[in-house]
Amino acid sequence: MPSSAYTPELIDQFGRRVDYIRLSITDRCDFRCVYCMGEDMVFLPREDVLSLEECARVVRTFVTLGVSKVRITGGEPLVRKNALTLFQEVGRLPGLRELTMTTNGSQLERYAHDLKKAGLSRINISMDSLDPERFRKITRVGDLDKVLRGIQAAKDAGFTHIKLNTVLMRGINDTEAIPLLEFAIQHSLDIAFIEEMPLGEVDHSRGDTYVSNQATLTLLQAHFPLISSTETTGGPARYWRVAHTNTRVGFISPHSHNFCEACNRVRITCKGELYLCLGQENKVDLMPLLRDHPHDDQPLREAIIASMQIKPKGHDFDLRRQAPSVIRFMSQTGG
Repeated sequence: MPSSAYTPELIDQFGRRVDYIRLSITDRCDFRCVYCMGEDMVFLPREDVLSLEECARVVRTFVTLGVSKVRITGGEPLVRKNALTLFQEVGRLPGLRELTMTTNGSQLERYAHDLKKAGLSRINISMDSLDPERFRKITRVGDLDKVLRGIQAAKDAGFTHIKLNTVLMRGINDTEAIPLLEFAIQHSLDIAFIEEMPLGEVDHSRGDTYVSNQATLTLLQAHFPLISSTETTGGPARYWRVAHTNTRVGFISPHSHNFCEACNRVRITCKGELYLCLGQENKVDLMPLLRDHPHDDQPLREAIIASMQIKPKGHDFDLRRQAPSVIRFMSQTGG
């Protein structure tokens, strides 16, 4: 940590301050969600993945540069061996305001209490169906009951503002917006609907399955008393409150409402690639800097600061293209 009281900030060429990073600690997952990865995935060899010590070093360096929010992602982060040690180390970093995680919920029954003790403050749980058969079809291998037990374990551990993340797909689960919100209300959860993003080659046409969040909002407004809110959790979601409940409904709309003008985040893959935008290929490889300078963080700091000059103005998602605008899978970049 610099001796000066001044904390440098990461400001990109468009004047946006980056204070939020999303770090993937593995490309592996115990699910195979149809919008996230192919059915027969080839995962990275261990030597091509950042060690947990290197992950902690990356986070620590970003925090010294003014980042105050860190989200740990995957793949499924909790399938990474000894992942809890990373949460324990990052959770006590001075200057870190919030440590969060995105998970499929499959391992929460086992880890929720220890994660809470480690300093994890909030959890997002990906869940796209309340029908066990449909859930298995979307995830290819997932067990809905296991995820539901994980949600309860997180509540029992003391987590509040648990948020469900849902991707609605036409002809697959687009009938579930209302029951999913009813479930969130019943269990005092938040929920965010996320428009499917064209990342990686999958087994369906995303143009055919696309459901706009405006259509989902219109549907929900006809069944629930939704009140527009200016609340934010630091990400791109726009929130509504369900009147007389503890539930917020968020909409992340990369297609129907481009949110890039307020982008405050960057992503680091489990390979140590610093992506300045989810929907563009602008990146800096951090792994060589970590391994060539194991005891000196200055080259890493300089590379991170310089990367702000190649952060693009916005993504370039277009569902009309036959090929995806980004060929890497969501599981490789981090959910």
